[in-house]
Amino acid sequence: MQVMQILREKGREVMSLPCDATLFEATRMLSQKRIGALVIRDGQGRLAGILSERDVVRALSTESITALARPVSVYMTRAVATCTELDTVEDLMEMMTQGRFRHVPVVDESGQLRGVVSIGDVVRVQIEETSREAASLRQYIAAAG
Repeated sequence: MQVMQILREKGREVMSLPCDATLFEATRMLSQKRIGALVIRDGQGRLAGILSERDVVRALSTESITALARPVSVYMTRAVATCTELDTVEDLMEMMTQGRFRHVPVVDESGQLRGVVSIGDVVRVQIEETSREAASLRQYIAAAG
């Protein structure tokens, strides 16, 4: 299965904030939207980084509550791994496992954001695929018996 099929099912909405948003604004959005990461955009709306719950925890553990008033650009991950809609679920699982991250922005050939895929999306697709395969095998066995 390809990333485009995941996005077709879950949608393409990307939760994002500008680089100058505060860490407090980011924590509020993460909480309200019940998500684990936000895409951070530059002044032109392009991908500048990603801010995860882990980044927030690191910021608070080193700077305490003073971190909440600082811009997300201070804490975001700048070297963001991305994928395309043509990448497979297997490609994503390997990328996420190797990089030890749980959210991957999806970009097109010009670098424009097309969505975000989470580890939860990947696991859901894998479970559905495994269930379909098991049902097919049961049908095959029943028909052969």
